[in-house]
Amino acid sequence: MTVWDEATPGAPRAVLVHGTMSWGTHCFAGQRPLAEMFRLELVDRRGFGDSPDIERSDYTIDAEDVCQLLGHGAHLVGHSYGAAAVMLAASARPEAVQSLTLIEPSPLRTAAGHPVVAAALERIRASFGGVEEGLSPEDHLRRSTEPYGLPMPETTPRLLRAVRSAMRERPVWDAQLPLGPLAKATMPKTVINGTWETAHPDYREFTGNALVACGEYLAEVIGARHVRVAGADHAPHQDRPDAVNAVLTRMWQS
Repeated sequence: MTVWDEATPGAPRAVLVHGTMSWGTHCFAGQRPLAEMFRLELVDRRGFGDSPDIERSDYTIDAEDVCQLLGHGAHLVGHSYGAAAVMLAASARPEAVQSLTLIEPSPLRTAAGHPVVAAALERIRASFGGVEEGLSPEDHLRRSTEPYGLPMPETTPRLLRAVRSAMRERPVWDAQLPLGPLAKATMPKTVINGTWETAHPDYREFTGNALVACGEYLAEVIGARHVRVAGADHAPHQDRPDAVNAVLTRMWQS
């Protein structure tokens, strides 16, 4: 865990959990200015960043780690794959979660009754349901970006390790998470999605529309505020950190 804290002693704590093919400081670099007011604790999930390797990354194991990191209480934020972990942690320890923020949550199966989500699940299962034998991390990264109009990022050793861990992780899109405990929980809850209008059409069609529908569904079921960030797609906290930081600041100060 990396700590960013330039706030006065006793400032509110926030635990932030990254998505796949990323790590704490990479995923949440745009939230660095919030450390002037809050203590930010950025988790590296097992197999990512500076955390040790794991045979298979798993959102249930991540949730157990987050439950321990919550301590006596903290605000909780999860992006994409990390959203599944924080949802499970908040369900298990609601008394320790001062607020819950889900950024582009990707457990699509929870909203599989929506036709857009159901169709996307079929596409994703067909494309990423199993890693091909001998597929390199570079090839997996290319297959996850270029067909959808996304630029191929620089293949640093840290990124390739994150991709390698992502290739072995338990698929989050098929996570069937219980929503009842979150619906009953009384902490402030927010779901943040991009509007996706600036994304490549192939990317928006393959997964973007389904992620937005999933976010809308989750917000309605668990009683969360739903925020759409213009000019952003799957990483609104990176595309528009000003807008997302304003949402987080209001929530954490309330």
